[in-house]
Amino acid sequence: PYRVGINQNLFLEASLHSSDPSLELFLDTCVASPTPENFTTKTYPIIKNGCVKDPTYATYYSPLRHILRFKFNAFQFIQSNPEVYLQCELVVCRAYDYSSRCHQGCLQRSKREASS
Repeated sequence: PYRVGINQNLFLEASLHSSDPSLELFLDTCVASPTPENFTTKTYPIIKNGCVKDPTYATYYSPLRHILRFKFNAFQFIQSNPEVYLQCELVVCRAYDYSSRCHQGCLQRSKREASS
């Protein structure tokens, strides 16, 4: 557990432990939940499909491609216990493969047109 006050910056770092320097990390999805068992209902998205959902989210420079640094402001779910659980999905790609998921960035689903 890591304790932080409401609205304080919560800094996170993810790293890939590999001897291959041509790999890089991409944060695809990161969601918060009031319970550690359920990340499908009553969740709060911070990043979804590479798209920023939380206005306090920011990335930080890392000199190494296999280290990812980011932050967001700490919060608490209303009418819930004070704990917040975080689950993030990261993608590992070849660093200079510009067709990889890492280089696609935010993937917004296109909305279907309603027929008359």
